[in-house]
Amino acid sequence: MNIKQHINIPTTSRPIVIIGAGGIIKDAHLPAYEIAGFKVLGIFDIDNSKAKELQSSFEIVNQAYLSVDDAINDAVKHNAIFDIAIPASKYLEILKMLPKGATVLLQKPLGETLKNAKEIHSLCEAKNITAAVNFQLQFAPYIIAAKHLINEGSLGTVYDMELMVNVNTPWHLWDFLFDLPRVEILYHSIHYFDLIRGFLGNPEKVYASTRKHPKMQELASTRTTAILDYPNNVQARIITNHGHDFDTKHQASYLKIEGTEGAIYIQIGVSLDYPNGKPPKFEYYLNSEPEKGWQELALEGKWFPHAFIGTMATLQNYCIDKSTTMPHSINKALDTMKLVEAAYISNASGGTLFETIK
Repeated sequence: MNIKQHINIPTTSRPIVIIGAGGIIKDAHLPAYEIAGFKVLGIFDIDNSKAKELQSSFEIVNQAYLSVDDAINDAVKHNAIFDIAIPASKYLEILKMLPKGATVLLQKPLGETLKNAKEIHSLCEAKNITAAVNFQLQFAPYIIAAKHLINEGSLGTVYDMELMVNVNTPWHLWDFLFDLPRVEILYHSIHYFDLIRGFLGNPEKVYASTRKHPKMQELASTRTTAILDYPNNVQARIITNHGHDFDTKHQASYLKIEGTEGAIYIQIGVSLDYPNGKPPKFEYYLNSEPEKGWQELALEGKWFPHAFIGTMATLQNYCIDKSTTMPHSINKALDTMKLVEAAYISNASGGTLFETIK
């Protein structure tokens, strides 16, 4: 069986100008663009030494800009796509500086709050900016493969999805998170909310509880349980615990999908023993081939960096042909932010108090 794992890369692509030279650019964006053959005109960062370091580390990077104006002017001159990887709180400031009609890939999340996301969305509409948000998990090779099997009907009707993460996350790698009122859902599980929405659409109801960890009191919540209910008894669950510091034996990071005619089990390796990670794994079971049992698909890549090819390639393809789909468009990303807000509202409103039951 030939199962698709990659987004088609355009034969003629537009160059890229990057604003922000943080770890995600170094570890994921630039390696992905190198694999895909995308040209990077240059990088700007308020710390010019970071931009220069990336310029020297990646042959595809032409220059390190001395100012954001230099970056914008060069992008306009060459009809480049802006890849913006700065704190979400700074998006409005940068977007106001961009020319009308610009094309932009924003890092997730789409703002710190739903209100902020709506402001960003409105500004992009007012300036006719074509914007996508870097929800890359939808473009990981194993997710593209899962969508392929589902879309061709191999799983029948999908009725259940479960995303489990039980790991020991080194939060100290992202020191900016320690000052924020929202952490786990907004900066981690948002990937899973977006992923499930990509498979199943927007749910009817959202139930969620997100809690602190006793060993991580300096952070906002780092453990989440969320349930997304859909029509016709379809349900998805997200369960995360980032404080499992009891060696790696029972760490878990998987996506399970069940349908009336088959099932998929994906090990999401990057979260295991982070930042070392473990290899991803894709297994599937089809009722039409019971004699084969669980089959394993040889994967052609993983979440980091290969999924980052998909977010940019899909945006590039959309620029060429507006009839193509863009599942990470700013409109779709706004729906994901609404899902996140629904989860936080559910958490705040709480469950049923036991003491009220007589």
